[in-house]
Amino acid sequence: MALLCYNKGCGQKYEADKNKDDSCRFHPGVPIFHDALKGWSCCKKRTTDFSEFLSIKGCTRGRHSNEKPQEPLRPEVTSNKGDIKHTNGQEIIYQGPKSAEKLQKERPSSDEPMTKLPPKVSASLAQVLEKLEISQKTEKDSSMHCPETDMEVCTHHPGAPVFHEGYKYWSCCCIKTIDFNAFLDQKGCTTGKHRWIPKQDKKKVACRHDWHQTGNSVVVTIYAKNAYPELSCIEVNRTVLSCQIQFENNKIFKREFHLWGVINVKKCSVNMVPSKVEISLCKADQVAWGKLEDPNYKPEPEPVEDSFTENESYQQDWDIDDDDISDSDEEWAYDTPENKKQNQDRDEQMKTEEEKQNLQRKEVEEEMKRAMEERKKAEEEKKKLEEQRRQEEAEGYEDMPDLE
Repeated sequence: MALLCYNKGCGQKYEADKNKDDSCRFHPGVPIFHDALKGWSCCKKRTTDFSEFLSIKGCTRGRHSNEKPQEPLRPEVTSNKGDIKHTNGQEIIYQGPKSAEKLQKERPSSDEPMTKLPPKVSASLAQVLEKLEISQKTEKDSSMHCPETDMEVCTHHPGAPVFHEGYKYWSCCCIKTIDFNAFLDQKGCTTGKHRWIPKQDKKKVACRHDWHQTGNSVVVTIYAKNAYPELSCIEVNRTVLSCQIQFENNKIFKREFHLWGVINVKKCSVNMVPSKVEISLCKADQVAWGKLEDPNYKPEPEPVEDSFTENESYQQDWDIDDDDISDSDEEWAYDTPENKKQNQDRDEQMKTEEEKQNLQRKEVEEEMKRAMEERKKAEEEKKKLEEQRRQEEAEGYEDMPDLE
């Protein structure tokens, strides 16, 4: 009776009494499939066609065997730490990745204390910043001034000028006036030092940024050109990345990222180069992030910042009582609803009075126009009468006889 050989690469039928030591030609190894190449681990021949792979002749000779080869035992993968699979006398524990729900439950609070990351500045950025510092120092030295004037007290208005409904005043002291010259003559309400260089306001801008990830880390790239390491601050906790980067032309980029996953704060780093700032965040769990930011986080609306407010404290040296155009103390209590209503009524009354004055001004202008027209008509009639009288006189002389 013919038997079937189960050796790999053979598959022929044979007679048991004719089975010799070199009757079977087979592959003792295992099949390998890698990068579209197919072959056997026991020989070096590789091919891309599956039919050619099946027709590769065996590299070893031996006896035919009708016993089916035993399939290798595959370990059972489970997400439970307690499940244990015994293989070949060894204890093997397999654990799958955590689910998104479990990661969300284990997510730390975003209110944890922040840790400032020390930046690593490249040599090229250090050279660029050194050149910028030299140019700024040269510009500062070019503005020469007497050192004695620096010791004088500067009395100024830290606020901004406001022009509203005919009134002119400063936002820092609110002494209202109608005359522009009186507005310019108002004494400053704050004392300090003279500033000889125009103040350069910091501009809050939005920078282009993107991110990519590897198995162990997430890299956030912010394209801020020539960033200042001393004036920039990058802080992180396990779920939040806070960036405040100041770069050329006094521009500031502020952004807070509530991260999709959890990071290891101790292994995070910051690299600064002339064209960008790279923030490397180390993942706490080796899980692929779907996004950079947590989609469940809803940001709060940003407060509106007044561009004229300053952080430095100052002391006012003016007194309302010594000014004849300032309001009384009762009129300055703006917080109570009654006084607010009184202020509104007063504003409406002043508005109606101003409208009345405008109407009176228009009436006076119209009367002046009418008077000018009447005067013009009277002058024209006077001219006509003079011309008529001259004509009559000329006619009277023509009737007289000539003198001998």
